[in-house]
Formats: sequence, structure tokens, C-alpha cells
Amino acid sequence: MELLGSGASPFVRKARVMVVEAGITDIPYVEVTASPMGGEDKINAANPLGKIPALTRESGPTIYDSNVICRFLDDHARAGLYPPARLWEVLTLEATGDGIMEAAVGMIYEQRFRPKSKVWAPWFEGQWAKINRALDTIERQWMSHLHGPVDMGQVSVACALGYLDFRFPDEDWRAGREALASWYTRFSARPSMVATAPA
Repeated sequence: MELLGSGASPFVRKARVMVVEAGITDIPYVEVTASPMGGEDKINAANPLGKIPALTRESGPTIYDSNVICRFLDDHARAGLYPPARLWEVLTLEATGDGIMEAAVGMIYEQRFRPKSKVWAPWFEGQWAKINRALDTIERQWMSHLHGPVDMGQVSVACALGYLDFRFPDEDWRAGREALASWYTRFSARPSMVATAPA
């Protein structure tokens, strides 16, 4: 198996963090170039949608997207990062983190691939509104979960926050969210997060 991805993608990072947290050592990470306008042949051959991450397998078809890959690897390694007793909470928090990533990546794509004359400011405001609502909800409702045993909900949120720092360093998501900011400071120091930090 090979995990195909790009180091700047928060969805790829989520899968890579999962690999480290699960103690998986036999799946190499391979850097590829992906783009909504058409990436390189290796990723397009592996995933007809051309999206990353993708997990190639000798014994079956390529697995994609990040959620499917993480569920597969969790089962493969018996890592317990989707604990049955908290499964619905884990999946909901993971979806919240993923939604933050989707909004943030969407803004980057809007800036990168659309002509400046066609970039629409209200759309950006809408994406930031989604992100801020999600962060406020995590601060208000999810801190006890974040302080529990490590699971994929926590990993998704941490990768989302790391992506905001990476791509939008001038946006202070920490303001008014002291508990979340403090949690992220600790979580981002985990070896899995340090090893996969975007650059």
C-alpha cells in the first residue's frame, strides 16, 4: 500500500497523523501533485476524481477520501481511533473539523484558480462564517471530548486548526476561544502533528 498526497493538504495530513497515531509503519507516503484543474497522472490513475489523499492497494482498488482511508486504516491496525462507545460523537466532531477544512480549502482554491475579477467577497464571508460558527461550537460544546482519549475527531479538528494557521495566519481564530487555543497548543506538540506539519 501507498498513501498518496500533498503535504499542504489538511485532509492528507489527517490521514498521515492517523498513520502515526495508529503505529502503522509499513505504508509509505508518496508526494503527488493534485489540482482541481487536473493533477499529475499518478493521482488521476489512482483516484479518477484526482483528489487526495488516496490509498493504493495491491489487493484491491484504491481507497479514497480521507474519511474512508482513516476508517480503513483504523480497522487495519486495530487502533481504536473510532471507539464504538463514542462513535457518533467522534464522527460528528470529525465532520466538524472536515467542514472547517473544506471551507478553508475552498477559499484558497477561489483565490488561486479564479480570475481576480470573478472572486466574490460575500462568498468568502460566508465561508468564514461557517468556520467561526464551527469553532464557537467546539469551544462551547466539545472541550470535554477534546480532553479525552485521542480519536479521529480530535485529529480532524487539530488538522483544521493547523491549516488555518498555515494558510490564514492573519486571521486570529484563537480570539475568544482560549480553551480551544490551549488544547491545540498541547495537541499540536504530539509527534504525529510535528512530523506532518505543512511547510
